[in-house]
Amino acid sequence: MMTFRAVIFDLDGTLLDTLQDLAVCTNRALVKLGFSAHAISDYRYFVGAGRDVLASRALPEAHRDAATVKDLLTRIDADYRQHWADHTRPYPGILELLDALTERGVRLAVLSNKAQEFTDLNVSNLLSRWHFDAVVGASAATPRKPDPTLALQIARQLKAKPAEFIYLGDSDIDMKTAVAAGMFPVGAGWGFRTASELQENGARAVIERPLDLLKLL
Repeated sequence: MMTFRAVIFDLDGTLLDTLQDLAVCTNRALVKLGFSAHAISDYRYFVGAGRDVLASRALPEAHRDAATVKDLLTRIDADYRQHWADHTRPYPGILELLDALTERGVRLAVLSNKAQEFTDLNVSNLLSRWHFDAVVGASAATPRKPDPTLALQIARQLKAKPAEFIYLGDSDIDMKTAVAAGMFPVGAGWGFRTASELQENGARAVIERPLDLLKLL
C-alpha cells in the first residue's frame, strides 16, 4: 500500500453539494435576460470548468457571444453572493472523513475551478472546523484545472512530493489534473458525474462513500 501524506479535494461535487444553489442562481439570471431555465440535473454537466464556461453552456448556442456571457456572469455572481448557502451543504460523511484525516495527521487542501471569492466563502463558512493548508480557487492570473500548475504549487507549499498526494474529485477534469500532476486520482462516486467518466479519465479508484478513502491510506 502506498503512503499518502496529503489529500487535495475538489470542492463542488466532492466536499460540498452546491448544485442546487448554482442552478437556481443561474436560472434566475437566465430568465431575467429572457432565456429559458434548465433542469437542475443539467447543471451536472455545465459546472466544473469555471464560471465563464458555466455561463456559456447555460446560454443558447446562438447567444454565447462575449458580451452576453459577461452580462449573465455579472447577474449570476450578484445572485450567488446572496444565495450560495440556501441549499449548499457538505455531503454525508465528509465531516467524519475530515475528522479522521486530521486525527491521522494527513494534510488537507482544496483546489477548485470555482472563483477564489466563492471558494473562500464556501470553505470558511461550511468547513471552518478543519485546517486546510491551501484553499485555491480560480483567478485570472493562473491556469485552471486540468492544468496541473496549481496542484503542483500546493505540493511545493506543503513540501511533499506529488506522489504522496491523493487527489479526490468528481469529474473528468479532476482526474486529468491528478494524472498530469503525478498524484493518485480518486473519484468521488457521490458527486456530479458518473463512475465511468472518472475511470475513463484516469481514476485509480472510485469510492462510493467519503469514509472509503481511509482504506486507501
